[in-house]
Amino acid sequence: MEANLFKLSSGFALKPSHKTPLSSFLSHSQNNKSSNLRLRNFSKLDSTSNSKESFNEAAYEVERLTLDSKARNEMAEKAKKEIRNSSSSKEEEVEDKAWKWRIRKRVWDLMEREKIAQNPRPVHHRIPNFVGAASAAQNLGGLEVFKGAKCVKVNPDSPQKQVRFLTLSGGKQLLTPQPRLRTGFFSMLESNMFAPPTINEACTSVGVAKFGRPIGLDEKIKVDLIVIGSVAVDPKTGARLGKGEGFAELEYGMLRYMGAIDDTTLVVTSEGNHTVHDRQLVDDIPIEKLLIHDVPVDIICTPSQVIFTNTSIPKPQGIYWDKLSPEKLSQIRILKELKSRIERETGQKLPCGPSEKLPPTAQRRR
Repeated sequence: MEANLFKLSSGFALKPSHKTPLSSFLSHSQNNKSSNLRLRNFSKLDSTSNSKESFNEAAYEVERLTLDSKARNEMAEKAKKEIRNSSSSKEEEVEDKAWKWRIRKRVWDLMEREKIAQNPRPVHHRIPNFVGAASAAQNLGGLEVFKGAKCVKVNPDSPQKQVRFLTLSGGKQLLTPQPRLRTGFFSMLESNMFAPPTINEACTSVGVAKFGRPIGLDEKIKVDLIVIGSVAVDPKTGARLGKGEGFAELEYGMLRYMGAIDDTTLVVTSEGNHTVHDRQLVDDIPIEKLLIHDVPVDIICTPSQVIFTNTSIPKPQGIYWDKLSPEKLSQIRILKELKSRIERETGQKLPCGPSEKLPPTAQRRR
């Protein structure tokens, strides 16, 4: 997802729009073509995999942990290769593949070296958990934008369990993507979907899959706040780096497509249990090298402060198909179905990105 640069320029201005026009999902070199695209119910695609009757908690967790481990190993090899290639090449494109990995590695190494990191460890190739996360959680929970939010999107990773707890215990809707979108799309949880004593279970990645209601692309929802993972973030610009797999960008693009979010939807960076450690703040993310689908953050919460970035970086307008490799597309059923449907109903062929070697975690068992 990060190999092909589409650089942002100072002249790249985006107007807020609640419902993203279809043209945002077509090639940017193509002319707009009017269409009365009717979204059909995608929730049926994977609803059986989340049914409470057939849900196997132990098997789900074993598979999740196995795939996560494979993914980290693959991303580690990718990082080493791209950094090694950049050291022996003067080509700008090769270097542009490596700079993010250098910053990520520096932050991961620092957190381990200074004993900031907490389990799961090592923090390399993860959204890191850290010492002081409880204090950062208080800052997040105290934000007026969080208190007033009715629906909050939070990732399913175990380090973000407390964010999910804050959301559900506060009577809010919790929107969580299914891990790596490998079995479906998003799951919606509300406090009335389970007994109060099981709220802690419902906040786990297994609990989200067990209790959550699968939703489709035609679901009429409005997400008020997005809590997004970061490895490093620049407090002056709002530029962020995730762990390198690109799923946060895909999830953002899908929500944009649904009309569930727009340019005004605030994005809070949330690491470890809740937010970022102060040592994850950096000042050397070059915004001119960010990809068009990179998601900036509006608010940063650390154990010691809350930062409103007032970011000027444009937010993604949808899914940029020319950045999506055929391999990744083929392994994410919801995206493949969406692409086929748009092409069929608009009569236009959507572009596709160059091939890539996928992490093993994207291989779905059939």
